[in-house]
Amino acid sequence: MVIKPDIDLLLSKVDSKYTLCIVSARRARQINEMVHGVRNQALLTQAPEIARITSTKPLTLALDEIASGDIGYERVAESYK
Repeated sequence: MVIKPDIDLLLSKVDSKYTLCIVSARRARQINEMVHGVRNQALLTQAPEIARITSTKPLTLALDEIASGDIGYERVAESYK
């Protein structure tokens, strides 16, 4: 099984494995909250977009965003922003 995106590419975007874990988990939570909001709204309007949005897991989307450089992070006093 091939893991996409490649771990070496992901680690080149951040300073440590720990940072990759924290940043990807936070972004995945944001995506998950967004998807649930869209899903709830879509159920009201019967939008066909719901199947496409929920077919990819939030962590996969977060890792893809990190790999492509769409999101970044900033260290703020021993934390991340």
